[in-house]
Amino acid sequence: MMKTMNETLMQDDRHTGLKRAVWPALLQGLKRRCPRCGEGKMFRGYLAVQDECANCGQEFHHHRADDLHPWIAIMITGHLVVPVMLYGALNWTFPDWIHMILWPSVTAIIALAVLPFAKGLVIALQWAHRMHGFAAGD
Repeated sequence: MMKTMNETLMQDDRHTGLKRAVWPALLQGLKRRCPRCGEGKMFRGYLAVQDECANCGQEFHHHRADDLHPWIAIMITGHLVVPVMLYGALNWTFPDWIHMILWPSVTAIIALAVLPFAKGLVIALQWAHRMHGFAAGD
């Protein structure tokens, strides 16, 4: 039996029967907002996660983002920087020392800019799939 689109977008909890919408949670995670209410901030610093949402009380202290968000940031950065870098190396007549300063700098800036958004996405994904302590409550 095939699942409908709504069933595909929702993650079912076998214990409580409650469903959580995955895509809206991921969008809230990209905004670095609470995936449950969409109002409270998920972070209290650059990558430091709040213990709980100030708006709805959803706990975040037990999340396990681990290494997925740096991996996402590296993949996005690599796919953005490498084609431009190769094009630049072949078509721009800058001295090599400029390329050696430019590309590592651009890479670091993009990776550091993407990292908190990727972490918000990972935590929201865990919330939507009821992973790592997010199973309790709605």
